Amino acid sequence: MASVRDFLESSPVATAAATLDLGGGRGVTVWENRNDRVSYEAPRGHAFSLYLAGGTGTRRLDGAGASGWPGAVCVFPDGQPSEWEITTPHRFAHLYLPDDRLRADFARTHDCDARRLDVPEITFADMPHLAAPLAALARAASAGDVLLADTALSEIVARLGARKVPLRGGLSPHILRRIDEWIEAHLDEAIRLSDFAALTALSPFHLHRMFRASRGIPLHAWITERRIDRAKSLLRGTDPVLEVALACGFSSQSHFTRTFKSGTGTTPAAWRTAIKG
Repeated sequence: MASVRDFLESSPVATAAATLDLGGGRGVTVWENRNDRVSYEAPRGHAFSLYLAGGTGTRRLDGAGASGWPGAVCVFPDGQPSEWEITTPHRFAHLYLPDDRLRADFARTHDCDARRLDVPEITFADMPHLAAPLAALARAASAGDVLLADTALSEIVARLGARKVPLRGGLSPHILRRIDEWIEAHLDEAIRLSDFAALTALSPFHLHRMFRASRGIPLHAWITERRIDRAKSLLRGTDPVLEVALACGFSSQSHFTRTFKSGTGTTPAAWRTAIKG
C-alpha cells in the first residue's frame, strides 16, 4: 500500500525541492510540480498539505472542481483516495504521518484515547491554525532544522480535534495513568511486559492488545517514545551521550544512537549540536 509521497515520487514531473526525515515514518517534503495528473489510490498514512506558491491551476478531479491558491490547506486522511490535475507551476509542502504514530502522538498530547483522533478530509481550505505550522515545516525542510520541525509537528498534533465515538475494549484512563507513572519512574531500567501485567492485574496478552487499542501503538513502542523524550531533555545539558543513554534505559551508546535516529531522523549528537546552535 503506497503513501501520498510514494505516488508523487513515481510521477515523471513532480520534483522534491527539499525533504526532512522526522523519524518513525514521519517526514516533510517540499514539492514542485506542473502539467501533471496524480491519483492517490487509498494511500497509506495521513498527509497534510500547504500550497506555498501557485496552485490556481491545481484542481481535484473527483471533487467539486475548485482550484487552489497560495496558502490553501488540504488534508488527506489515511486510505482516502483522490485524483488531481496540475496545469500551472505549483510549489507545496507535505507532512506525512503514519496512522499509528499520529494516533499515539494525539493520545499523549490530548491525554485521551487514540481512537478519538479526528482527521477529516479537507480540500482547499483557509486554515491558519494548520497553515502556520505547515509553513514552519516547509522552512525546516529547506534548512534541515529538526528542532523547528519538531516544534511545528507538535503544534499540528495539538490543534487536531477529537471526535465522540463509542469505545469498546481498551484500558481505562486511571490504568493508563498508572502505567505512564510507572514508566516515568523506571525509564533508566530494563522494562518488561510482565511488570505491567503485575501492575494492572491483567494477562500480558490482554494488556498488550488493550494498550494498543487505547494508545495507537504497542506498549514497547510507547516506552521507546518516552525514552527518546527524556533523552531530548537531558541532551540540553552537558552530560556525556553515554550517560544520557544509560539514564534513559538504553543498553549502550550505539543502541541509543540507532533508536534515537530511528525515532527522530537525527542522531543524539546532531540533536545536541542543533540545540546549542
